[in-house]
Amino acid sequence: MVVATLRAYLERSKAIRAIVLLDRGDDRAPLMLDCPAGEPVEVAEGERTTVLAGAAAAAEPLPLGDVRAMPAVEVDAGSASIAALPGVMEHAARGVRDLAAALGGRTVVTVQLATTDAETPLAVAARTGEPVVLVLGDEQFPMPEDWPR
Repeated sequence: MVVATLRAYLERSKAIRAIVLLDRGDDRAPLMLDCPAGEPVEVAEGERTTVLAGAAAAAEPLPLGDVRAMPAVEVDAGSASIAALPGVMEHAARGVRDLAAALGGRTVVTVQLATTDAETPLAVAARTGEPVVLVLGDEQFPMPEDWPR
């Protein structure tokens, strides 16, 4: 169900990759899932990594709400700037925050968005109850707690 949900989110949003630190409760270490669009998913549990084939995504995804395809975002790592159509970053942040909430607990979701510069990754990271963080290259930018509305 988690892999199917990540695949559905990537397909609908046209994002490049989703990386999830999946909360499994206080008594178990989280799982890390690395889900590149259109490629096999890697699941890491401690030192063990498993590659999941397409059959793992055959389950029904969790409800995603309003997730739309997003155009590539113009980025400039040198000036740490992002230029996007109005509402694009808010929509991306809302979707990632909602995805983290759907997966539950203290799960962290990081989604890499398409950019105009393949050498400069742009990602949105979210965990329920915490501010969204934008990541441009190696720089992290925590957003205000009430963003996006």
